[in-house]
Amino acid sequence: MGLQPYEKVWQQMLEFTLSRTPLSIDEIWVLQHEPVFTLGQAGKDEHILNAQDIPVVRTDRGGQVTYHGPGQLVIYLLIDVRRSKLGIRYLVDLIENSIISVLATFGIKGATLARAPGVYVDEKKIAALGLRIKQGCSYHGLSFNIDMDLKPFSFINPCGYVGLETTQLIDLLDQPKDELFQLTQDKLLKVLQTNLI
Repeated sequence: MGLQPYEKVWQQMLEFTLSRTPLSIDEIWVLQHEPVFTLGQAGKDEHILNAQDIPVVRTDRGGQVTYHGPGQLVIYLLIDVRRSKLGIRYLVDLIENSIISVLATFGIKGATLARAPGVYVDEKKIAALGLRIKQGCSYHGLSFNIDMDLKPFSFINPCGYVGLETTQLIDLLDQPKDELFQLTQDKLLKVLQTNLI
Protein backbone atom coordinates (compact mmCIF):
# COMPACT_ATOMS: atom_id res chain seq x y z
CA MET A 1 0.00 0.00 0.00
CA GLY A 2 3.05 2.30 0.10
CA LEU A 3 3.29 5.39 2.29
CA GLN A 4 -0.09 6.16 3.86
CA PRO A 5 -1.61 8.58 6.39
CA TYR A 6 -2.46 6.77 9.62
CA GLU A 7 -6.05 7.90 10.11
CA LYS A 8 -7.11 6.98 6.58
CA VAL A 9 -5.83 3.41 6.94
CA TRP A 10 -7.26 3.06 10.44
CA GLN A 11 -10.71 4.01 9.11
CA GLN A 12 -10.33 1.54 6.23
CA MET A 13 -9.38 -1.25 8.67
CA LEU A 14 -12.36 -0.49 10.86
CA GLU A 15 -14.78 -0.41 7.91
CA PHE A 16 -13.35 -3.67 6.58
CA THR A 17 -13.70 -5.34 9.99
CA LEU A 18 -17.26 -4.14 10.62
CA SER A 19 -18.45 -5.22 7.17
CA ARG A 20 -16.98 -8.73 7.37
CA THR A 21 -19.13 -11.84 7.12
CA PRO A 22 -18.21 -15.39 8.19
CA LEU A 23 -17.13 -15.97 4.57
CA SER A 24 -14.86 -12.92 4.28
CA ILE A 25 -11.27 -13.74 3.40
CA ASP A 26 -8.58 -12.69 5.88
CA GLU A 27 -6.20 -9.98 4.67
CA ILE A 28 -2.70 -8.77 5.49
CA TRP A 29 -2.00 -5.10 4.73
CA VAL A 30 1.61 -4.01 4.22
CA LEU A 31 2.55 -0.33 4.28
CA GLN A 32 4.49 2.53 5.82
CA HIS A 33 2.99 5.52 7.59
CA GLU A 34 3.59 9.21 7.30
CA PRO A 35 5.06 10.53 10.61
CA VAL A 36 2.56 10.16 13.47
CA PHE A 37 2.39 9.36 17.17
CA THR A 38 -0.44 7.01 18.09
CA LEU A 39 -1.90 6.54 21.56
CA GLY A 40 -3.61 3.23 22.31
CA GLN A 41 -6.90 2.88 24.18
CA ALA A 42 -5.19 3.09 27.56
CA GLY A 43 -2.60 5.56 26.32
CA LYS A 44 -1.62 8.36 28.72
CA ASP A 45 -0.93 11.84 27.37
CA GLU A 46 1.97 12.23 29.80
CA HIS A 47 3.97 9.69 27.76
CA ILE A 48 4.16 12.23 24.92
CA LEU A 49 7.02 14.40 26.15
CA ASN A 50 7.19 16.79 23.20
CA ALA A 51 5.29 16.01 20.00
CA GLN A 52 7.15 18.75 18.10
CA ASP A 53 5.16 19.15 14.86
CA ILE A 54 4.24 15.46 14.56
CA PRO A 55 0.49 14.72 14.69
CA VAL A 56 -0.88 12.74 17.64
CA VAL A 57 -3.78 10.34 17.03
CA ARG A 58 -5.71 8.57 19.78
CA THR A 59 -6.62 5.20 18.33
CA ASP A 60 -8.46 2.05 19.41
CA ARG A 61 -5.61 -0.45 19.44
CA GLY A 62 -4.10 -1.88 22.59
CA GLY A 63 -0.95 -0.45 24.13
CA GLN A 64 0.39 2.97 24.98
CA VAL A 65 2.18 5.42 22.67
CA THR A 66 4.39 4.69 19.68
CA TYR A 67 5.78 6.40 16.62
CA HIS A 68 5.27 5.49 12.97
CA GLY A 69 7.25 6.96 10.11
CA PRO A 70 8.81 6.24 6.72
CA GLY A 71 11.27 3.36 6.77
CA GLN A 72 9.25 1.42 9.34
CA LEU A 73 7.52 -1.73 8.10
CA VAL A 74 3.88 -1.83 9.22
CA ILE A 75 1.82 -4.99 8.81
CA TYR A 76 -1.85 -5.08 9.73
CA LEU A 77 -3.45 -8.47 10.33
CA LEU A 78 -7.15 -8.54 9.52
CA ILE A 79 -7.88 -12.04 10.74
CA ASP A 80 -11.12 -13.76 11.74
CA VAL A 81 -9.66 -15.09 14.98
CA ARG A 82 -12.95 -16.67 16.01
CA ARG A 83 -13.12 -18.70 12.80
CA SER A 84 -9.44 -19.62 12.85
CA LYS A 85 -9.61 -20.48 16.58
CA LEU A 86 -6.23 -18.80 17.08
CA GLY A 87 -6.96 -16.81 20.21
CA ILE A 88 -5.49 -13.39 20.95
CA ARG A 89 -2.57 -14.66 23.04
CA TYR A 90 -1.59 -17.07 20.29
CA LEU A 91 -1.76 -14.27 17.71
CA VAL A 92 0.47 -12.01 19.82
CA ASP A 93 2.98 -14.85 20.31
CA LEU A 94 2.87 -15.65 16.60
CA ILE A 95 3.68 -12.04 15.68
CA GLU A 96 6.55 -11.78 18.15
CA ASN A 97 8.01 -15.18 17.21
CA SER A 98 7.75 -14.38 13.50
CA ILE A 99 9.80 -11.20 13.96
CA ILE A 100 12.34 -13.06 16.10
CA SER A 101 12.72 -15.74 13.41
CA VAL A 102 13.28 -13.09 10.71
CA LEU A 103 15.92 -11.39 12.87
CA ALA A 104 17.62 -14.77 13.28
CA THR A 105 18.00 -15.07 9.48
CA PHE A 106 20.18 -11.95 9.70
CA GLY A 107 22.18 -13.42 12.59
CA ILE A 108 20.48 -11.14 15.14
CA LYS A 109 19.13 -12.45 18.46
CA GLY A 110 15.72 -10.97 19.16
CA ALA A 111 13.83 -11.51 22.39
CA THR A 112 10.59 -10.70 24.16
CA LEU A 113 10.31 -9.11 27.60
CA ALA A 114 7.59 -10.25 29.99
CA ARG A 115 6.98 -6.71 31.22
CA ALA A 116 6.68 -5.09 27.77
CA PRO A 117 5.15 -6.63 24.61
CA GLY A 118 7.15 -6.39 21.40
CA VAL A 119 10.55 -7.57 20.22
CA TYR A 120 13.90 -6.36 21.55
CA VAL A 121 17.55 -6.60 20.59
CA ASP A 122 19.86 -6.07 23.58
CA GLU A 123 16.82 -4.64 25.43
CA LYS A 124 16.28 -1.97 22.77
CA LYS A 125 12.89 -2.15 21.08
CA ILE A 126 12.94 -2.98 17.39
CA ALA A 127 9.31 -3.96 16.88
CA ALA A 128 6.02 -3.03 18.52
CA LEU A 129 2.58 -4.55 18.31
CA GLY A 130 -0.92 -3.51 19.15
CA LEU A 131 -4.15 -5.28 18.26
CA ARG A 132 -7.87 -4.79 18.58
CA ILE A 133 -10.52 -7.50 18.38
CA LYS A 134 -13.98 -6.54 17.23
CA GLN A 135 -16.76 -8.97 16.34
CA GLY A 136 -14.26 -11.81 16.66
CA CYS A 137 -11.84 -10.29 14.14
CA SER A 138 -8.44 -8.65 14.60
CA TYR A 139 -7.15 -5.43 13.14
CA HIS A 140 -4.07 -3.26 13.69
CA GLY A 141 -0.87 -5.30 13.96
CA LEU A 142 2.88 -4.70 14.12
CA SER A 143 5.53 -2.13 13.31
CA PHE A 144 9.14 -3.15 12.64
CA ASN A 145 11.91 -0.52 12.58
CA ILE A 146 13.96 -1.12 9.44
CA ASP A 147 15.61 2.07 8.16
CA MET A 148 14.03 5.18 9.63
CA ASP A 149 14.62 8.32 11.66
CA LEU A 150 14.55 7.10 15.28
CA LYS A 151 14.76 10.57 16.80
CA PRO A 152 10.96 10.96 17.28
CA PHE A 153 11.04 8.03 19.70
CA SER A 154 13.00 10.32 22.04
CA PHE A 155 9.99 12.67 22.11
CA ILE A 156 7.89 10.00 23.86
CA ASN A 157 8.14 7.24 26.45
CA PRO A 158 7.89 4.41 23.90
CA CYS A 159 5.05 2.07 24.84
CA GLY A 160 4.76 3.93 28.14
CA TYR A 161 8.24 3.03 29.43
CA VAL A 162 10.46 5.87 30.62
CA GLY A 163 13.91 5.66 29.08
CA LEU A 164 13.13 2.75 26.76
CA GLU A 165 15.58 2.83 23.87
CA THR A 166 14.74 1.84 20.32
CA THR A 167 16.84 0.41 17.52
CA GLN A 168 16.44 -0.51 13.87
CA LEU A 169 17.61 -3.24 11.55
CA ILE A 170 19.87 -1.07 9.37
CA ASP A 171 22.00 -0.17 12.41
CA LEU A 172 22.54 -3.84 13.27
CA LEU A 173 23.64 -5.00 9.82
CA ASP A 174 26.17 -4.45 7.10
CA GLN A 175 23.51 -4.74 4.39
CA PRO A 176 22.83 -2.61 1.29
CA LYS A 177 20.26 -0.03 2.34
CA ASP A 178 18.15 -0.15 -0.80
CA GLU A 179 17.58 -3.90 -0.56
CA LEU A 180 16.98 -4.26 3.16
CA PHE A 181 13.39 -3.05 3.46
CA GLN A 182 12.04 -5.26 0.65
CA LEU A 183 14.04 -8.26 1.81
CA THR A 184 12.78 -7.95 5.37
CA GLN A 185 9.21 -7.39 4.22
CA ASP A 186 9.30 -10.51 2.04
CA LYS A 187 10.78 -12.64 4.80
CA LEU A 188 8.29 -11.53 7.44
CA LEU A 189 5.28 -11.92 5.17
CA LYS A 190 6.35 -15.44 4.28
CA VAL A 191 6.68 -16.42 7.95
CA LEU A 192 3.35 -14.83 8.93
CA GLN A 193 1.46 -16.41 6.04
CA THR A 194 2.97 -19.82 6.76
CA ASN A 195 1.84 -19.63 10.38
CA LEU A 196 -1.61 -18.18 9.69
CA ILE A 197 -2.69 -20.45 6.81
